[in-house]
Amino acid sequence: MSLDDAFQAFVIESSELLQDMEDHLLAFSSATSPEESINCIFRAAHTIKETAGLFGIHGVVGFTHVVESVLQRVREGSLPMTDALISLILECKDYISRQIGAIQDDVVIMDDGMIATEKGLFDQLCRYMKPGDDTSGVCCSIETEASAGAEESQPAGAQPAEKVRDAALGNPTIEAKDDAQMENENWHISVQFSEDVLRQGMDPAAFLRYLNTIGKIQHIVTHFERIPKADEMDPESCYIGYEINFKTEADKSTIEGVFEFVRDDCQLRIIPPHARASDFITAIQQVESAGHLKLGEILVQCGSLTSAELKRLLGLQKKLNEGGEKARLGELVVQDQSAHPEVVQAALHRQEQNKHTQVKTNQTLRVDAVKLDHLINLVGELVIAGAGIESGAKELGNSRLLEASLTMARLIEEVRDSSLRLRMVQIGETFNRFQRVVRDISKDLGKQIELEINGRETELDKSVIEKIGDPLTHLVRNAMDHGIEPPEVRRERGKSEIGMVGLNAYHESGSIVIEVSDDGGGLNQKRIFEKAVEKGLVAADAVLTPQQIYQMIFEAGFSTAATVSNISGRGVGMDVVRRNIESLRGSIEIDSEEGIGTKIKVRLPLTLAIIDGFMIGVDESCYVLPLDVVEQCRELSELEQAQCRKNNYINLDGAVLPLIRLRDFFEHHGPAPKRENIVVVKHGARKTGFVVDHLLGELQTVIKPMGPIFGRMRGISGSTILGSGDVALILDTASLVERAVVKESSVVTSRRLACP
Repeated sequence: MSLDDAFQAFVIESSELLQDMEDHLLAFSSATSPEESINCIFRAAHTIKETAGLFGIHGVVGFTHVVESVLQRVREGSLPMTDALISLILECKDYISRQIGAIQDDVVIMDDGMIATEKGLFDQLCRYMKPGDDTSGVCCSIETEASAGAEESQPAGAQPAEKVRDAALGNPTIEAKDDAQMENENWHISVQFSEDVLRQGMDPAAFLRYLNTIGKIQHIVTHFERIPKADEMDPESCYIGYEINFKTEADKSTIEGVFEFVRDDCQLRIIPPHARASDFITAIQQVESAGHLKLGEILVQCGSLTSAELKRLLGLQKKLNEGGEKARLGELVVQDQSAHPEVVQAALHRQEQNKHTQVKTNQTLRVDAVKLDHLINLVGELVIAGAGIESGAKELGNSRLLEASLTMARLIEEVRDSSLRLRMVQIGETFNRFQRVVRDISKDLGKQIELEINGRETELDKSVIEKIGDPLTHLVRNAMDHGIEPPEVRRERGKSEIGMVGLNAYHESGSIVIEVSDDGGGLNQKRIFEKAVEKGLVAADAVLTPQQIYQMIFEAGFSTAATVSNISGRGVGMDVVRRNIESLRGSIEIDSEEGIGTKIKVRLPLTLAIIDGFMIGVDESCYVLPLDVVEQCRELSELEQAQCRKNNYINLDGAVLPLIRLRDFFEHHGPAPKRENIVVVKHGARKTGFVVDHLLGELQTVIKPMGPIFGRMRGISGSTILGSGDVALILDTASLVERAVVKESSVVTSRRLACP
């Protein structure tokens, strides 16, 4: 791993740790184990501080150290975790994220805004600290960053990892003694680096320099035993290790944090001062794969034995066995007083325990999203190529070739499904981010609002997840500002003062439905209609369905808010919400009851890449429907054909089914066939029949986006390439079904008004 890669890993890990901090802070008041929650928050801050220190990012180290000091008081029980303190730590978390982001973006000098923010947060943190707590880290951080402009210490165009390397810690003096005896009142640290450490951009001496910043190295012995002969030595390999006698007031986790970034690339033992048997027993429980290790190796790993002691005892055991005695190593260790009997017993128990326990290793693997996108694109091209081979086999009439092409199509389908599953992620992480949004906005509005989340496990394509965050944020903010009433109004209406905003996700008919709901006052149809007339969107005598009225709120600049707040009220945003969702081939439905609440349903496709489709023909053109929305298809009788030409609906299984004649909708002027067919599609709870000329069967469809010139084309969501090389258009079933339902409702309403 290069230093650049190591820094990027630090950025990713820090982002995850900061998100963990936020999750635990938001759930702290309802946590079943507050102690464990505060420990998780503290560990996240501590890990970020220690890893940042390894890279010489002093600003992050100094600021996070003060946050850590406040959290330590909470851990000790001397400071209560109040709502105000939670808000402050959340702000600190946001600032740490900004610091790391600035470094990643090559920002060397803090701007005035960041300096002011840090000073403001520092002043607030000081109110929660004990007198005498060290706050020099942050002060130094602010002064250093503020004056950094006077120094030309960074090369032009330096990459983040190069900045980190140039800002590395200095060379503190290490006091080394000739006497190798370690004092028992100090820590003993034994570290042996792997051979790959240098190749990964790490400098073993840097860890010693950083170690000296949290204490003082009293004595150090360098291990040279692993250094090979000169002609066998690899100049890029590391062969050394250290035995360190270390004096510090820091705890063990802080010392471990120094080596956090190379923890997997070194053998590390840290023995506390005045070590007790319990310390070694705890270390034994943390030894991995103990079932594959010998007793002596376990004792060495936990720090109870040194390698030299083990070598000496193994030599003694060999001599005794050669002399006819059956000597056991554990007994020799106890007799030699090299380890406490309880420690030896714990090591034996751990060894036996692991022999009968199957250790499940972590099978997850980080993959660059770009590589995954490239794989999906290749699979898409493979689908198109496979369709071409199948089409050619049918034209040639070669049964063997056709059979082989069908087998290949089946395998391609399996590859396609497996590839698409790699892109599916749970929506729960996106939903969890709204805990913070609801908490902050409810305070700004002076309302008591709780967020209820369901359907966290629902999976959706990663590309959809990335684009749905902003629209959902706007819908949630609107629900809180416009939907939920103030506490006094809710009391008058007999409601609980605590309003509820809900997020829910589930699969339905090959789509994912995301619901944003509230138990507020609901939408006022009369007020929306009057505002629409005032803005000239509809005529005053227009007859609209409730759904048509609700859709008015998605018009640009439309708002019924009496006042403008910093949350909403300017009529800016809902039109963008609809546009963003429609760009994902999605749709929005609104269900509202005045005085009860509102539910907004966002319906989205599961994936934007490849789908199973059903191909239909109109005149000489081909169209594709997503197979998941197709309920049935059949030929129309002569009576049904006459009825649909007259009324645009038929009686299907005792229910009225609105129809759309695609020949008329897309203005095909060729001769119509004598026999027409109907494809019944379902979108949500609504059904519509598409009247078509031909039913051409199922196929795998690679969705190709349309160019900007086709952006306003009605009823089309994309295109695909057929096996023959022809282009077929993919129908936007959501807009077509909505069009049919609205048209049917308008006809029914007009007829009712016409009746005396």
